[in-house]
Amino acid sequence: MQSSWKRLYRNKGAVAGLLVIALSVLISVLAYALAPDNTPDANRMILEIEGQHPGFRITMLAVKKERPVVTVSLWERLLHGQEPDMTWIPLRSWQFKDSAIVIQRYVDESTGREEVYPLTTVLYGKPVATVSLAELQEEVRKMRIFNATYWLGTDKFGRDILSRLLVGTRVSLGVGCIAVVISLSIGVLLGAVAGYFKGRTDDVVMWLVNVVWSMPTLLLVFALTLALGKGFWQVFIAVGLTMWVGVARIIRGQVLAIRELEYVEAARALGYGHVRIIVKHILPNILGPVMVVAAGNFATAIVVEAGLSFLGVGVQPPQPSWGLMIKENYNFIITHNPLLALAPGIAIMLLVLAFNLLGNGLRDAMDVRSKI
Repeated sequence: MQSSWKRLYRNKGAVAGLLVIALSVLISVLAYALAPDNTPDANRMILEIEGQHPGFRITMLAVKKERPVVTVSLWERLLHGQEPDMTWIPLRSWQFKDSAIVIQRYVDESTGREEVYPLTTVLYGKPVATVSLAELQEEVRKMRIFNATYWLGTDKFGRDILSRLLVGTRVSLGVGCIAVVISLSIGVLLGAVAGYFKGRTDDVVMWLVNVVWSMPTLLLVFALTLALGKGFWQVFIAVGLTMWVGVARIIRGQVLAIRELEYVEAARALGYGHVRIIVKHILPNILGPVMVVAAGNFATAIVVEAGLSFLGVGVQPPQPSWGLMIKENYNFIITHNPLLALAPGIAIMLLVLAFNLLGNGLRDAMDVRSKI
């Protein structure tokens, strides 16, 4: 393994892919801490600023909600975000007038609407006894009026594209991880059994593999998704259940070659059981091809999930998914703001490319015939 890791580290493409994957994992873990919009599913809708260009900057007034919001723990906030206790109102201009703030509310680029809010309502969500008008005005100016910047623009619901892109990393990595675990579990088991026992067992397993292989992957995923229902976990399971056939064929071929070697014959002569020979003597020696297949399946699962979400049978709104973001914003490609759809597309491309580069690097590094 030491020589394999050395060869992998010398492969610049594989190292670059590994760094992108590591960065994606870090982003997915800290998504709500990094995202400007840390509400659940990054779903803060401000319809007045829908479809804005990257770098859009606007002044906001944060008004305290009347209904109290439960503050969750740090762990819950990292997992699911924090329900907002403020309502954000985009402003064109504002000024204080006695114990109220008069705002010119942003409606679109050419129009506005005047509204008046009592200062105590802005701060506390309801009228309360005031201590000093000057202190109220200063507190509103410092705590409730701020500039918001949308670095990648806003979608058609006025949500921050950057925040949804960061939170959507979880879906892509999650579907890849679950799909790889399911496909490897089924594929390695059936492939090892077929290759080791051969004969009728091999015929039955390969018949099943050929039947599943003959079905178009996307249609099979559709069928499983409709059977299991639309949703987050259903997509993961459906994608994983359609990717095991390739794993089974590769593992079967590797086991067929290894089962005839001397150390396997020696294990049989010593009276070891079939399970021990497969688990302890054969599978560890085909770890290289398994890792290569896992990296390729990871990339494939990300693309399949994005396609399913784009077609509406994958992850359901408001949960952010890169494929769903493309679906929601692809109209902007031919209008005035194509980056709204291109940003998640570029993210998919980079992550898939990273896994393919890592897979190619693993293939070369695990080749025992290559030089150290």
